[in-house]
Amino acid sequence: MQFKTRTHNCGELREKNIGENVVINGWVDRRRDLGGVIFIDIRDRYGITQVVFEPTFNSQAHSDAKDLRSEFVISVEGVVRKRPADTDNPELPTGHIDVMVNNLIILNEAETPPFQIKNDIDVHEDLRLKYRYLDLRRSKLQKNLLLRHKMYQVVRKYFDDNNFAEIETPVLMKSTPEGARDYLVPSRLHKGKFYALPQSPQQYKQLLMVAGMDRYFQIVKCFRDEDLRADRQPEFTQIDVEMSFVDQEDVFNTVEGLMKKLFAEIWNKELKTPLLRLTFNEAMEKYGSDKPDIRFNLEMKTLNSVFNNTGFKVFKDAIDNDGIVTGLLASGCGDYTRNQLDVLTDFVKGYGAKGLIWIRVKNNGSGSELESPTMKFFTDEEKKNLIEVLGAKAGDLIFILSGPKLKTLNTMGVLRLEMAERLNLIKEDSEPKLLWVTDFPLFEWDEETKRYYAMHHPFTSPRFEDAPLMETDPGKVKARAYDLVLNGNEIAGGSIRIHNSELQAKMFKALGISEEEVQQKFGFLMNAFKYGAPPHGGIAFGFDRMAMIFAGENSIRDVIAFPKTASAVSLMDDSPSNISEEQLRELHIKVR
Repeated sequence: MQFKTRTHNCGELREKNIGENVVINGWVDRRRDLGGVIFIDIRDRYGITQVVFEPTFNSQAHSDAKDLRSEFVISVEGVVRKRPADTDNPELPTGHIDVMVNNLIILNEAETPPFQIKNDIDVHEDLRLKYRYLDLRRSKLQKNLLLRHKMYQVVRKYFDDNNFAEIETPVLMKSTPEGARDYLVPSRLHKGKFYALPQSPQQYKQLLMVAGMDRYFQIVKCFRDEDLRADRQPEFTQIDVEMSFVDQEDVFNTVEGLMKKLFAEIWNKELKTPLLRLTFNEAMEKYGSDKPDIRFNLEMKTLNSVFNNTGFKVFKDAIDNDGIVTGLLASGCGDYTRNQLDVLTDFVKGYGAKGLIWIRVKNNGSGSELESPTMKFFTDEEKKNLIEVLGAKAGDLIFILSGPKLKTLNTMGVLRLEMAERLNLIKEDSEPKLLWVTDFPLFEWDEETKRYYAMHHPFTSPRFEDAPLMETDPGKVKARAYDLVLNGNEIAGGSIRIHNSELQAKMFKALGISEEEVQQKFGFLMNAFKYGAPPHGGIAFGFDRMAMIFAGENSIRDVIAFPKTASAVSLMDDSPSNISEEQLRELHIKVR
């Protein structure tokens, strides 16, 4: 089909173009027939332009326009004019002009879409994902993809300006499952053997450091066969970074420089550096999370010192067993009803708490007094110290949880976020908050399997002073690890790596990985360390999650062109799908 190349896109024409003969191509967004004059809004990814079909201007074009329907693909040629008085649309950049059409070509007709192509649609996400190519015509999603593109460009330019080399690492690699499950790819040429898709380029980027490529980055696809959430996908994008001859401060400086660029280019905001730093313990005790949202002032307080000599068995048992008593002050919530308090009690029980102690703060005329069914167990001194530590005043509400340290802090952290939502403490215009969380435990204990696991990954270096504890008391070892947190979301995690085979062997031993298994899974890395590996460290950004936050979305599916559902299914092309018996035979696979 013959048609003219467009002279302008649908968001480009302005009053300066009045009188020009133009060609624009796009989709029919809206059609209006007003007494014989037909108005069509033409849409492409750049915007919308109104075109006009008048029988007195061109009768043939007007006749052809009678057949137009939503989502037809068309090409129009015409003359730009100033819109008649009182017909301007100031909400559109093109709203002061329209195009009088003298030639129309219908490039393709379209069936009626299953939903309207507009931003404010109330349609189930599954339907949008099934027809994702239609969903992506919405300006909101197109804007998100273009923002993602811009972020790519900022990242690449920043690292190039700072002497990093972008180097691709293999997509087909050796299976070394530690953490999430691998996606496996069967080999046709090597019967019974499999490749794995990379969960991360971790080992390859360390090998690049051994190879002397001292400043590496890569925007890379990664794959993890794990249970999904709103901010997870089976395939995702990382900004992967590694540097040699660096310590933690060097990594921080490099990352903060990148974030300053992104804040300026994407949000038009100035990011003040250096960023706030909290240790893992500080973050947990103040906010009940290792990815704290600090856009609002609602801090938890450790109350062990208040109840150190308590006769209240619930608190005493917690303290005596190296647990914690933690409190949260909800200002102005002292008028909460018993029903409201019961709802919050059930809420924390859903996260494993045995109960929730609540205390109303009242004014007794001479000062503050505490009202709660538990007050009979508290001494006057404990009451006084509790008010003082929390800064409580009349009209406030106190929450207290006690028990095993991390579990209790996590639960109070969830309650903190719940109260922030109930009290509307996070405003749409709240300033974004970015911080580092450092000094993570190197290991975490799994009660079910009775073994230690690496909190980050098994290549993370312990703090120098803690290294001897790896063999005697692994639970006390702190890692040279760090996470970057934005608005309560972890957007990047990294560490200074182990760079010698002896220390790496100790790490594997602490994780309960046998020498035979180490050689089988990681022998190539251990061998490489024997040939002069430099000290190195790095970080990996969850690019999809970061794009989600910069775009102001609640799900990473809204910043990915073709995402999968929470059950790892593509509704559009019905993958994963069955394959033929012939394909299975070629791959030496039998499905049971």
